[in-house]
Parts: sequence; C-alpha cells; structure tokens
Amino acid sequence: MDRLANTVRPYAWGSTTAIPELLGVAPSGEPQAEMWMGAHPGAPSVTGRGPLNRVIDADPVRELGAAAAEKFGPRLPFLLKLLAAGAPLSLQVHPDLAQAKEGFAAEESAGVPIDAPHRNYKDANHKPELVCALTPFDGLCGFRPPVEAADFIAGLNVDSLKPYVDLLHAHPEEAALREVLTAVLSADPEEMAATVAETAAAAEHLGGAYAPYASIAHHFPGDPGVIAAMLLNYVQLQPGEALFLGAGVPHAYLNGLAVEIMANSDNVLRCGLTPKHVDVPELLRVVRFEATDPGVLRPEASPSGEEVYDTPIDEFRLSRHVLAPGAAPRDLTAATPQILLCTAGGVAVGDLTLAPGESAFVPAGDKAEISGADGGSGTLFRATVVV
Repeated sequence: MDRLANTVRPYAWGSTTAIPELLGVAPSGEPQAEMWMGAHPGAPSVTGRGPLNRVIDADPVRELGAAAAEKFGPRLPFLLKLLAAGAPLSLQVHPDLAQAKEGFAAEESAGVPIDAPHRNYKDANHKPELVCALTPFDGLCGFRPPVEAADFIAGLNVDSLKPYVDLLHAHPEEAALREVLTAVLSADPEEMAATVAETAAAAEHLGGAYAPYASIAHHFPGDPGVIAAMLLNYVQLQPGEALFLGAGVPHAYLNGLAVEIMANSDNVLRCGLTPKHVDVPELLRVVRFEATDPGVLRPEASPSGEEVYDTPIDEFRLSRHVLAPGAAPRDLTAATPQILLCTAGGVAVGDLTLAPGESAFVPAGDKAEISGADGGSGTLFRATVVV
C-alpha cells in the first residue's frame, strides 16, 4: 500500500480556496482546479516506490491483478480527481470508443502534433466520467426537450434569439437540437457577441432560473457557448449526489467541489465557453442530439456499508464509506487495484492514516482494512474497476 503525493493543476477556472480548505492548508492565492490521483503520464501520483505509472509499468500483473491487466491492458484504466470549480468549465462532449479510435488514427495519419492547439484526439480511448458533489455543485448536463428549451429562451424577450426559438419549434427533436447548435456555433462572431450581450443583460434583469446564465456570460462575454448552454439542463447537486456523463452528452461544470472519476483519457471536444479550439464539424459528429434527463445518482448502500454509485461501464467503480465513531473495521481487500481518498474526518487504512484530501494506492490483492482514525468518524471514497 502506498501513500500518494498528488499534483494540483492550476487551471484558470479553479477555485482559489476549495482544495486548500479541504487539505487544511493556507490558500496560495492561485487557482487550484484539479488534484489528480492515478497513473496518467501527464501528472502521475508519486509513491514511495516512484511515480505510479512507472510502478505499474514495472509489474502490471502484480499491481493491477491478472484479471484487470488482461481486460484493460497494462495500465490503470481510471483517473480519480478532486475538482474545484470557481468559474465555469468549457461546454464539452466526449467521444465513444469507436469515435476516439477513428479520430485518433486520422489525426496520427495526418501528422497533427499531439500538442497542437487544434488537435481533438490525444489518445484512442473514450472518456466516460462520474462527478460526485462534496459541496453544493452546479452544472449543465444533456439537452432539454426542444420545446422546453424554446420556451426558456423565448422568456428572455431578445429579438435576435427568435430564429433559434423558431427552429426549436419547427423540427423533430434530433433535427431541432442539431440545427440550433449548428446555427449558434456557426454564427457571425460580431453578431453573436451582440446577441450574447443582450441575452446576458436580459438574464441578469430577470434573475431566478436565468441567473446562472448571466453568471456564465460574465465569465465568457460574447461567447456563443452562452446561448448553447441554454439548450442544456441546469443541475444542482447536493453533497453525496452524482452525475454520470456518457459519450456524446454535452455538459459543463459551473461551481463547487467534487470527486470526479473517469476513464484514463484526455479526449475533449469543446462547444464553447472557452478560448480554445472548437471544431464544429467534428463536434457535430460526436454529439448525441437527444433530450436526456440528467439522472442524478444517489449511492446504493450494500449490507457491508459500502455505498456504490452505479454506472454502466467497467473502467471505474466509485463507492463511498461513511465511518461512524467506534464502528467496526471494514475489509476492502480486492483482486483489483484501488485508490482510496479521504474527504472528511480521518481514516485509518492499514498502517496509514489519511486526513481529508489524502489518498493511497492499494495494489491488487493487498490487505486493505479501514476504520475511523483514532476511533473517530471519517468518509472515504473508493475507486477501483469491474472485472
């Protein structure tokens, strides 16, 4: 078992306070957006035996277990994060596995440098993800029904938005959503900037359900993603609630602290709310143009006390253990690799004691017994795989 030293990524949208408060350290004044826990080569966790990716590379069957190594290959198939949004992230979508393989191969064949700003596919893997709120957490997830989106946009009484309202009423669901998103992202930049400015002013004046969009526009003035965001469901998660984001589902995180877990991939296609490259044709190929219920997940408790967030993929499995003071130890020993993250109180894991924000890697088969540190309470998130 290895205590992990993890990298915090200082992306501009990060909160300056949320991660330091969890860790119990003084804020630096700089944004601290994501703390990565895993073996991603971009920022691998460091163990007492070296970077976790190198530890796994040296003996994947020992570290991952034979079944996981056979099913997913000689790598940890998930990346666990603390995510602290102080400002909206980009409006984005992820490809499915076939799209990722095809897109990556095409860009490799075309000789597009892996670090090129206009590159879409950094690897050949899909990126399903699950986000679980630690504080109240706001986000956008999946398309509203077109009629609902039309009514919401019409409520702003902005003349330049009327063509989008008409399109949403004029076509069946898939065609309506596709045509409006295409029109928004393909609009003349100067005309769109004026529309966004009018929309932001109207949203700020009306408040209520429109207030989040006024805030988004404040962070991204003139960005067509402000209008695209109104096509999506607005979701507020309470601590312990989660969202699963499958392939093709447009989404954005707006504010709050969460645990996030995903398949080990960097593939992101952006729809707006970003100064980065937006490849409209490729985006339209990947997006699933269908109205979806955000499907807020709540953990399902098992007889052992483990609370599982059920998802339809095997690259990761996230669960939570809420340990009461004086409770009996729980045995988490498994034939699969695990990352254990404490988010409240203190948790004893074997010979290690984890404080909030601290984590450990447990190789497959290694003994992993947990209890509240010093007989107290603690909350632990457990990340592993399904084999």
